Amino acid sequence: MTTVLIRNKVDEEGLNQAKKDYGEYIKVVVDIKTKLITIGGEWHAGGEKILIANGSKQSDLWGGGINLKNQQFDYTALINIRGQTNPSHVIMDVKIREKFDKIVREKLNL
Repeated sequence: MTTVLIRNKVDEEGLNQAKKDYGEYIKVVVDIKTKLITIGGEWHAGGEKILIANGSKQSDLWGGGINLKNQQFDYTALINIRGQTNPSHVIMDVKIREKFDKIVREKLNL
């Protein structure tokens, strides 16, 4: 289980570390305010913990994943459940999805 914190852009070593759990599919947690992300790991909660330790607020964190082969995103993570504002494990708000995508594409050079 390897979760990698990405402050700027991912390097080859970080990407290879993130692929250790699920291969071409990597879990992602994004701070939509600071634009820090974590990639990899078995659970989104691991990335959430790292980001909070680096100053992020839980309310700014959203989880999902990306298939690196076809660059298809998913927006599913238990950390996304927010009561009435996001009652699902899927990111429901289209604007948050767009921010998530933009940040991930920038950090992973996609």
